[in-house]
Amino acid sequence: MVRDASKGAAWKERGCELALADIRDAGALTAAFKGTEGVFVILPPLFDPTPGFPEVREMATALRMALEAARVPKIVCLSTIGAQARQSNLLSQLGILERMLWEVSMPITFLRPAWFMENSVWDVAPARERGVVPSFLQPLDKPVPMVATEDIGRVATGLLQERWEGRRIVELEGPRRVSPNELAATFTRLLGRPVRMEAVPRETWAALFSSQGMKHPLPRTQMLDGFNEGWIEFERGEAGSLKGTVPLETVLKELVARA
Repeated sequence: MVRDASKGAAWKERGCELALADIRDAGALTAAFKGTEGVFVILPPLFDPTPGFPEVREMATALRMALEAARVPKIVCLSTIGAQARQSNLLSQLGILERMLWEVSMPITFLRPAWFMENSVWDVAPARERGVVPSFLQPLDKPVPMVATEDIGRVATGLLQERWEGRRIVELEGPRRVSPNELAATFTRLLGRPVRMEAVPRETWAALFSSQGMKHPLPRTQMLDGFNEGWIEFERGEAGSLKGTVPLETVLKELVARA
């Protein structure tokens, strides 16, 4: 399902059937969902939401109406680590989505992945050019739950092919947790030059994010606080999460090759 047919051309060439719909348009969504064997729900990224998250509430309302109207057999919804956190932060958007879709009458699975390893795409240039990478994840030796998007895609595909009843939550992270210092060490091996992480002072974040064009930097700041302070975590902890197979070095190697 795409908003612009031209952006779906590559999928069509691979044999996919395309549907045109905006995620806020319940009628178009219903038409797209009818006749499917299952629906994978992913919200478009919104990194600078309006206070109160009205955008995600509008999208989730349209999705819920369309899923019910189309009577889809099953749903896999991409959520996030920490969706259950009570403290407001950028990831609260997906907590809202979970709560709004929790009462749908068909089987639904909420897939909660960890921090994307591919977020390190922004670290390649400073690592290569200066050997110093600014880090908002702190302390620098604190392991962070991360996962490769390849693992997310593989697990989501598998879930869509399963049969289950009711609601369930699947929490997913990579083979092991990774600290910012380990990120730097991996860049050092891949680039053949010393790379170190440098903690960005917490008191500078709001002004920095605003200078980058954000109108509402608080949710992003709160999300980073959640990872650093540990209250953004899997509901069942590290022991209860499903583990992916793609290691950090594989992801960073690809990012470096593409940069």
